[in-house]
Amino acid sequence: MTDALSTEVLALARAAGLMIATAESCTGGLVAGALTAIPGSSDVVDRGFVTYSNAAKREMLGVRAETLDAQGAVSEAVAAEMVLGALSHSGAGLAVSITGIAGPGGSEFKPEGRVCFGIARKGGSARTETIDFGPLGRAEVRAASVQHALILLKSALP
Repeated sequence: MTDALSTEVLALARAAGLMIATAESCTGGLVAGALTAIPGSSDVVDRGFVTYSNAAKREMLGVRAETLDAQGAVSEAVAAEMVLGALSHSGAGLAVSITGIAGPGGSEFKPEGRVCFGIARKGGSARTETIDFGPLGRAEVRAASVQHALILLKSALP
């Protein structure tokens, strides 16, 4: 399913003349990996940022320390800053961001399986959402997050 969806996203981006960037935390580059697993993706995929630590989010994407301190890394505010940072630090016209708790672990306020996403086009504002996948296990939460990120990319393309 991921290969078919990745192929579709790439075809739509190619037709729209848009390059794609990813900004990933809990998925560790799996969205960029899903896209670049498709032959010929180099004309559409600009780059992927793997920003697992808060320092990486600040340094590579310009996420503000104040946002991280006030909201925590797993928040829609951070997902928004990540996706906008990916656009401003790349040649892409479309970006997606992911930050979440793949597990094990979590807390009462941020449970295992909670993932925040951001999607934006160059010159536009970020749209964010949070999905609680539940305690499916680390691999399953990451796979579900990749799938959802690809769906978000597809929905942002004409």
